[in-house]
Amino acid sequence: MKRLLRTDSKIFPFLSLGILALIWGSSFILIKRGLEAYSPVQLGALRVVISGLVLLPFAIKSHKQYLKQYWKKFLFFATISNLLPAILFAKAEMELSSSLTGILNSTTPIFTFLIGIFIYKAKFRFNQALGLTLGIAGSVVLILFSGGDLGDVNFYAFFVVLATLFYGISSNFLKKNFSSINPIALTSLAFMTVMPVAFVILIFSGFFSTAFTHPNALPSFFYILILAVVGTAMALMLFNKVIQETSPVFASTTTYLIPIVAVIWGVLDGETISVWHIAGMALIISGIWFINKVAVSKAEG
Repeated sequence: MKRLLRTDSKIFPFLSLGILALIWGSSFILIKRGLEAYSPVQLGALRVVISGLVLLPFAIKSHKQYLKQYWKKFLFFATISNLLPAILFAKAEMELSSSLTGILNSTTPIFTFLIGIFIYKAKFRFNQALGLTLGIAGSVVLILFSGGDLGDVNFYAFFVVLATLFYGISSNFLKKNFSSINPIALTSLAFMTVMPVAFVILIFSGFFSTAFTHPNALPSFFYILILAVVGTAMALMLFNKVIQETSPVFASTTTYLIPIVAVIWGVLDGETISVWHIAGMALIISGIWFINKVAVSKAEG
């Protein structure tokens, strides 16, 4: 058994991939539970503060090397990749099911690809253009059926779209500005720079009043704690280890599994999943496959 859990064993990457998909796919149901007591702004800010505290030892270890030179870029990166998406996802789940939110989250690679093309002038091939078309088609299907029936648009879906757009911007920003920085140092220092901002938001959002008066404050805090510690700090460390042991292409395949886990949690929680939601998810996942096909071929070659 011990040998199976060694990081240099063949089973480790696949086991880690499954664990990451389970963790990140479960984040949407945890957000749903956190919203039982806290507002979207409170939940998002608290998630960032807790994650920052957990990662603080790593930040302290590497702050002398990077912080003075990069702190403005760290702050911008952490704001668009952590703070704003955390609030936007929580805002979306005020009216969207956790499963539909998880499916819409899979549009992240689509926006990453679009931002790379239009802002960073990245080159692309025919199969990637086809993948982009499929991904956009899937997104349109999900939005058109986000309220249930055709044309019954739930505009809270656009909060998820905006969050994934921020993810796309941040991924390209990372590639352009932080390619030489250790991933753990980058993540921890980014959280350290944005943590004071998130804490100020907590103070002015009425978080402490809610924490001491709301009947569900403690259970909801516990769910957010799991979301921050396991879903952010621990998951990022495991994700970085998978990249080191395999490749970014292999690690990115979690994108295919996360919405499936989110849907399973949604069904178990009594949420309604329509055939159109499944169709939209299938189109997006197919699109991601085509977009990544070039990278996979190069990795295999």
